[in-house]
Amino acid sequence: MTDLVSSNSSDTPELAHATLGGGCFWCIESAFKEVQGIIDAESGYAGGHIENPSYQQVCNGDSGHAEVVRLSYNPNQISYRELLEIFFALHDPTQLNRQGNDIGTQYRSVIFVHDQQQRSEAEAIIAEMGADQTWPDPVVTEVAPLPVYYPAEQYHKDYYANNPQQPYCAMVVGPKLAKFKQTFAKRLKQPDSASA
Repeated sequence: MTDLVSSNSSDTPELAHATLGGGCFWCIESAFKEVQGIIDAESGYAGGHIENPSYQQVCNGDSGHAEVVRLSYNPNQISYRELLEIFFALHDPTQLNRQGNDIGTQYRSVIFVHDQQQRSEAEAIIAEMGADQTWPDPVVTEVAPLPVYYPAEQYHKDYYANNPQQPYCAMVVGPKLAKFKQTFAKRLKQPDSASA
């Protein structure tokens, strides 16, 4: 089911969007779904040359697309810069066209910007990471205008939550998500007070 924001209240803020690629989208999606202010995180494809690519075409490197996650978020609860700080903690932005054992252009580090403000913020944070040598190697994250975005097939939605015992999820996504939750504990959504 798709997460929806009630539109019957005049107090409902207008949502903002971000589109980020940092390796396998299962991990990026699962982490961002835990963050306060994120209304929805949807896996998809962007940046290629084939219309409506399939997962197989993207995985084979035939389409030129990157695996990305499109975020819908409340900018009153989380800023674009905070999203980028989390994004850069979730993957290694110094690896060109790969993340760990996932190799290919579909796993590239990329920020698809929706407007000039996002471009400025993305370029600024990358410059800051270079200046303070956050990473031992140069950041290779691409910053590009958002091309056509295609949602991934339905079975990718909440993939980790639905398949935690799948070998890739258990060995790669699970440990990465545990580290993320420890690092960003203060930014995570809180359980309902009724269940506390």
